[in-house]
Amino acid sequence: MSTSATPSVLFVCVHNAGRSQMGAAFLTRLGGDHVQVRSAGSAPADSVNPAVVEAMREVGIDISAETPKVLTVEAVQSSDVVITMGCGDACPYFPGKRYLDWQLDDPAGQGVAAVRPIRDEIERRIRRLLAELGIEASA
Repeated sequence: MSTSATPSVLFVCVHNAGRSQMGAAFLTRLGGDHVQVRSAGSAPADSVNPAVVEAMREVGIDISAETPKVLTVEAVQSSDVVITMGCGDACPYFPGKRYLDWQLDDPAGQGVAAVRPIRDEIERRIRRLLAELGIEASA
C-alpha cells in the first residue's frame, strides 16, 4: 500500500446492518479524510439494525440514514484493506489485498445492551487499525 495515497478500507458482513456499519462509522469518524471507507454485505438487509443505530447514537455517531449495500467485486478490488466480520465464503479474495477477519458477535436480534460491548470492541479494533496504517485518530 502506498503511503502517498489515501488507504481504502472495506468492511464486510452478511447483512451490512450491524458490525460492518459500526466499523465504517467509527473509521469515518476517527480517520477523517485520511482514509476511504466502504461497507457492504453478502446478503444485505433492508435496513440497519435499530439497536445498532441506538448504540452508535449513544457515542455521538448517527448512522440512521445509512442503508445496507450489496458486496461487489469492484468494492473489494478498489480496497486496500478488507475487514470481514462473519461473511464466510461469500467474501471474494483477490491477491495483494490485506484481509483481516474480525470474529465478533452478531448483533442481529439483540437489544442495545448486547450491542454495546460489540460496538466498544469494534472501536478498539478501529483505533488499532488506524495506528497500523500510520493515521492518528481524530477523536
